Amino acid sequence: MLNQIKGLHHVTSMAASARTNNRFFTDTLGLRRVKKTVNFDAPDVYHLYYGDEVGTPGSVMTYFPFPHIAKGRPGTGEVGATVFSVPQGSIGYWGERLAAKGSLELKVDEAFGEKRLNFFGPDGDGFALVEVKDDARAPWTGNGVDADHAIRGFHSASMRLRDEGATVELLKFMGYEQVDHKDGVTRLAIPGGNGADTIDIETMPNIARANLGAGSVHHIAFAVENREKQLEVRKALMETGYQVTPVIDRDYFWAIYFRTPGGVLFEIATNEPGFDRDEDTAHLGEALKLPTQHAHLRSYLEEHLEKLEG
Repeated sequence: MLNQIKGLHHVTSMAASARTNNRFFTDTLGLRRVKKTVNFDAPDVYHLYYGDEVGTPGSVMTYFPFPHIAKGRPGTGEVGATVFSVPQGSIGYWGERLAAKGSLELKVDEAFGEKRLNFFGPDGDGFALVEVKDDARAPWTGNGVDADHAIRGFHSASMRLRDEGATVELLKFMGYEQVDHKDGVTRLAIPGGNGADTIDIETMPNIARANLGAGSVHHIAFAVENREKQLEVRKALMETGYQVTPVIDRDYFWAIYFRTPGGVLFEIATNEPGFDRDEDTAHLGEALKLPTQHAHLRSYLEEHLEKLEG
């Protein structure tokens, strides 16, 4: 069993409109945009990152806004909901805030003894806020949400699978432990993790596979401290039979990817070097940052990429 993984690093999804996406995460959810860059493989598409003040691993939601992308169809083989941690007693505040900002289909329920507010993003993305006692992670309060209510980071990700068996075994190999099973959902967690250390798996054997599109999670990334730990994880996964990519430099972290038995794409990402490698903390996410191989496209991209504000 591995011990290098400490929980989630980031979750990456797809959207239709960069401006709408930016407004939802900054204005509605109160997160900070910590990086404005482009997709390595499609430089005419943004890669937007939102999180806490510095983009701490375990707090970062990222998006590829593809103009004219079709809407995703929910199903199995995907992350069905990305779940954020908020302080106890704040669900009422968030229900009022989301409703005032135009969010529909708000639903309060309870799972594993935790009060939860379920809602959808602009593209039908599945989200929830869970009240967590004594989450010590510092929130970002620069976008109008006070510290008593602000998001602390991820709580968990919830996957919908036709068969949980092989994926549960994989997560246990990655260092997760099963902590509960209730109402068809298996909960696993990393002991002593980074706060974003829980995975829920909902087994839905009779549901068709999802079609990825706007509102779909593209992949989820798990955090390791550094490249040395990442290589240890890569070696162990390959020895177990997984097809793992070589290490890829993503400017703000190094990444490896592999497809899980349930169909979800997993990434293992390093906590280093961080989002302040090319911007100081006070100005994170303000300027368009381009990977070196796309630097020559700056004039074109600055003219043609959708304006995020205005």
